[in-house]
Amino acid sequence: VIYEIESIVPPSATDVFSIDANTGEITLTGELDFETFTLYDLNVKAKDKGTPPLLGHCKVLVEVLDVND
Repeated sequence: VIYEIESIVPPSATDVFSIDANTGEITLTGELDFETFTLYDLNVKAKDKGTPPLLGHCKVLVEVLDVND
């Protein structure tokens, strides 16, 4: 199975998240700021290597908590 982030809302956060294509593990590549955005919406696609390939989609919501106040 190959994993891929299809889209991120807000679009300005495309370089903040990355996904391991083999495991599907989502990691941060930048910082999240509660004052900028409190919610991120990632649409993830999973595709197998069959013929024809089968696709699956899911939505991952990331809620940022303001822990310093």
